[in-house]
Amino acid sequence: MTTYVLIPGAWHGAWTFEPLARALRAAGHHAYPVTLTGVGSRRHLLNASVNLDTHLADVVNLIEEEQLEDVVLVGHSYGGMVITGAADRLPERIAGLVYVDAVVPADGESCWSLVTDAERAWYLDGVGTDGLTSAPLPFFDPRATPHPLASLLQAVRLTGGPERFRARDYVYATGWPTPSPFTSLYEKLAADPAWRTHAVDSAHNVMRDAPDELLRIVLAAGREAA
Repeated sequence: MTTYVLIPGAWHGAWTFEPLARALRAAGHHAYPVTLTGVGSRRHLLNASVNLDTHLADVVNLIEEEQLEDVVLVGHSYGGMVITGAADRLPERIAGLVYVDAVVPADGESCWSLVTDAERAWYLDGVGTDGLTSAPLPFFDPRATPHPLASLLQAVRLTGGPERFRARDYVYATGWPTPSPFTSLYEKLAADPAWRTHAVDSAHNVMRDAPDELLRIVLAAGREAA
């Protein structure tokens, strides 16, 4: 049995991972999809202090409060920032990392620094409304909500790298309608034997577009981490 903690990307709440969580539970595992502070059902908690550190605390506090061990962290898109930082803060409790078409930051890097100008333009869309948030894009699920801009801009501070964890998987979506900001990262990791990489026929929302393939990958990551 594996324990999974599932972190959504920007603008999205736990609902985006709930189908995967149900499938993992049906397979006999524990699964905790997370809604980060200031987003989704927790949007009422948004204020000027919500940043990447807040989101790391969301995950760290969950793991500590639930006394979770040998956790596989799964992060989509911006969620790659969160699982990297949370794993760095609780390395003794983390067994594996699964990045789902996500950023993989090193110390001192931010989501802003790791994407292209196209994604940076998305991040700045809607900022003029309140000065705090990035607006969801028009084609997103109607449940998507504004996302705290500071979390996209703040650099993560790390004391070590992902080599500390038994399982490291990267899921690369091949079906972006525009050039993917993750192509060079995927190619780099695919050449590294310490990583398992998976090219999936999907747009960026892999949870929606390739749920069966993602379930297979995440289950395999759990076996690798055991």
